[in-house]
Amino acid sequence: MDFQLTEQQRMIRDAARDFAQKELAPHAAEWDRNETFPAEAVKKLGELGFMGMNVPEQYGGAGLDMVCYVLAMEEISAACASTGVIMSVNNSLVCWPLETYGTEEQKQKFLAPLARGEKLGAYCLSEPDAGTDAANQQTRAKRDGDEWVLNGMKNFITNGANADTLIVFAQTDPELRHKGILAFIVETDREGFEVIGKEKKLGIRASDTAQLALDNVRIPADQQLGPDGAGFKVAMSTLDGGRIGIASQALGIAKAALESSIEYAKQREQFGRPIAKFQAIQWKIADMATRYEAARLLTLRAANLKDQGVRYSEESAMAKLFASEASNWIANEAVQVFGGNGYSKEFPVERNFRDARITSIYEGTSEAQRMVISGHRLR
Repeated sequence: MDFQLTEQQRMIRDAARDFAQKELAPHAAEWDRNETFPAEAVKKLGELGFMGMNVPEQYGGAGLDMVCYVLAMEEISAACASTGVIMSVNNSLVCWPLETYGTEEQKQKFLAPLARGEKLGAYCLSEPDAGTDAANQQTRAKRDGDEWVLNGMKNFITNGANADTLIVFAQTDPELRHKGILAFIVETDREGFEVIGKEKKLGIRASDTAQLALDNVRIPADQQLGPDGAGFKVAMSTLDGGRIGIASQALGIAKAALESSIEYAKQREQFGRPIAKFQAIQWKIADMATRYEAARLLTLRAANLKDQGVRYSEESAMAKLFASEASNWIANEAVQVFGGNGYSKEFPVERNFRDARITSIYEGTSEAQRMVISGHRLR
């Protein structure tokens, strides 16, 4: 197995790191404190090609592989995890299903501006009563001539308050359960669409998480995404790739917490010497570094399999499970290394600690990932 990055992959990683440290890191704490959506930074990400990294160039994307995406996501998330998830949703949950299931017309009309960063996308699967039980869709879609009419509510939607284009999942026939679900492309300027409110959150506070309402929203019939009866397949296959994105976000948070801990341990003195000289701190750094590297390898393996075009559902679940839980553990240890300072908003590990928590919940909880993994192993 070749663990070496290609020249292109190194260039993408370095470009993402340079952007993150110059454009994101100096503002991340303020954005978090004020719950400020980083609109200008997201626009610049689009101009650099980071909002449609895996999309072919003919549809406005950068045409890069999944490993490049993981490397870039890690660097962006290390500086600002909120910006990381904004980027992840647009890439993994919106551009990918449009590229994979969209018609040529849909790709030209909707995918290209999203991939170029001219527009922002959101993925609308979760509902008040449909979280892990994603098949329990209460949003309804009814055909009316050459249009679909959508009614319902979507919950916990990342980018929901700032998106231009939505991928919406809705039920056409409740008796068919998951086989009655369809996916639709919905523009947010459609009559009947409304942002009901935004969540007040523990972490990733610069990323909006919104509740959305669809009240007799009409869209052309040709904005159905994928064939009849395939909506649930679209949703689940999209999440396989999305989990690699969240694993990468978790890696970035863990990387930031680990690097901050190392730097702080070298500078902070107690009993007349840096705390890095004490075995208790040394062992913490060793365990933090080991979990980070293990998570990174799992995530890169899943990305590599996706690049090869082979099935990667189990591997993406493993990467998301381990990386998210490692990120939480590492961020917790980082607070401990910082001691009282780790509990203060004056230091970045406090934000790392809060941001890490969501990674083991959204795009499939840790429990859901264990269901996926055990399902593969117990067949």
